[in-house]
Amino acid sequence: MTVQAQPSEAAAQALREWFRSAVVYQVYPRSFADSDGDGIGDIPGIISKLDYLKRLGVDVIWLSPVYRSPHDDNGYDISDYQDVDPAFGSLADLDGLIAGLHERGMKLVMDLVVNHTSDEHPWFAESRASNVSPKRDWYWWRPARPGHEPSTPGAEPTNWGSFFSGPAWEYDEATGEYFLHLFSKKQPDLNWENSEVREAVYSMMNWWLDRGVDGFRMDVINFISKDLALPDGPVGEGRLFGDGAASFICGPRIHEFLHEMNQAVFAGREGALLTVGEMPGVTVEDAALFTDPERAEVDMVFQFEHVGLDHEGSKWAPKPLRLTDLKASLGRWQDGLAERGWNSLYWSNHDQPRIVSRFGDDGAHRELSAKMLGGILHFHRGTPYIYQGEELGMTNMRFASIDEYRDIEVLNHYREAIGARGEEPAVVLSAMAPLNRDNARTPVQWTAGEHGGFTTGTPWIAANPNSVEINAEEQVDREDSVFSFYRRLIELRHSLPVIAQGDFAMLLPHDEAVYAYTRSYAGTELLVLGNFTPDERHADIGDPSWGSAERILGNYPDTQGLTLRPWEFAAFIRTA
Repeated sequence: MTVQAQPSEAAAQALREWFRSAVVYQVYPRSFADSDGDGIGDIPGIISKLDYLKRLGVDVIWLSPVYRSPHDDNGYDISDYQDVDPAFGSLADLDGLIAGLHERGMKLVMDLVVNHTSDEHPWFAESRASNVSPKRDWYWWRPARPGHEPSTPGAEPTNWGSFFSGPAWEYDEATGEYFLHLFSKKQPDLNWENSEVREAVYSMMNWWLDRGVDGFRMDVINFISKDLALPDGPVGEGRLFGDGAASFICGPRIHEFLHEMNQAVFAGREGALLTVGEMPGVTVEDAALFTDPERAEVDMVFQFEHVGLDHEGSKWAPKPLRLTDLKASLGRWQDGLAERGWNSLYWSNHDQPRIVSRFGDDGAHRELSAKMLGGILHFHRGTPYIYQGEELGMTNMRFASIDEYRDIEVLNHYREAIGARGEEPAVVLSAMAPLNRDNARTPVQWTAGEHGGFTTGTPWIAANPNSVEINAEEQVDREDSVFSFYRRLIELRHSLPVIAQGDFAMLLPHDEAVYAYTRSYAGTELLVLGNFTPDERHADIGDPSWGSAERILGNYPDTQGLTLRPWEFAAFIRTA
């Protein structure tokens, strides 16, 4: 009898932690590459760019939703979890994408949206069919507030507001009750208290893993457990609705649900899989629990603290970033997950604006600042995420009118601001410009041609006119391009254990111009410096000998040691 050799503990540990040296690239399919000229990016378009992604060097593709959907929220409202929306292709196309990635040594992580479904999902159609439907309890249904006439203002079961403006409850005339929707009214929240809901979700996840998918990025997954009391939330100054966050952010059963999911879907499976929990409002302490390998919940979390530093409460009230705030935030997460757990590192995604326009200089110093921001992020401890076009230094879009926007969050806010609150349209548009989500959703700029080479038709959202100057075709073979800089960042993470495994120490925490830190591992040290200003600055780190150390990466052709030119990035290495 042949006995199969079991992997050593070291090999098993390496398999569990493969993602420490990996880099993830997010594809927002609607805006990535259009293969058929209908103006909407699709899966065959993604397949046509796999060699580009391989050349960049990324390990994992995170694919935003391609499931069947009415597209009220651009695919994050799912009507069928086990089929591909015709706008993006077919299941056969997705199988081809999985095969193409695996052939090139890359993995596919699917977006998983299970806090809510579309109101056109068969589960919800059955749930709202009658008050005694077998699936009635699959969603959050409640009668009107006692003493109030149903469907009238203030009669909602709680005073919670939706993230997409308006109340978080929608009245259903047919059954005389309200259903909860933390986002769009076409995105009713699933009731995870119902074990049948959880079993259906786990079955669907297993179906995708069996098909060859390598894991999931889980949208607002820390919202799935709600306080059963559903109490009213506090109403902030100038707000129309209450904040119910305390009742659904990391609710009472969240750790139980995620561990159960892990055991029902991932436990016992062979291969290197990845689970990423997007968790708005999560604390460092919570994240250490969620990502502790011994607890078997998720591998890493997406948190939002650092992307909330440049606005006051609402993203529609922007303010300048203070670098000391950014260092305090990222440094706290580095320290908080140093002993257990793991960080996700990101500047941008489909919900965030372009980082070079946000924290950099998208004018004269665009390439320098794009490289500096990439370098500062990627040398941290954690798994870096690149959002499509970030590796090219793509910038925010300048939308001239509300008619040019496509995002439901923007459109609903604009309607509420000029309607219910009586604000001036020009003021609202100006406030929305820096941080709106459509900044990230303009098409990837492949060439200097029409629509940036994204489509031969009319794009669903306009391409940025600066694609004439900023595009992949111009950058992939240029040694000093943003693309080439990102390619080198990825190579260094793959080749230097100190980047993937090393300890982290923040330097100059009170400096408003220079971001500085060290990494150390097994006798190797790195010093990482970034100048966040258009002026020359000196990094007074207290150890001038670093100035003569070997520079392994920079965004200027030469080095001035610890004196940094405008938007300069430099990483130095030395061994004990």
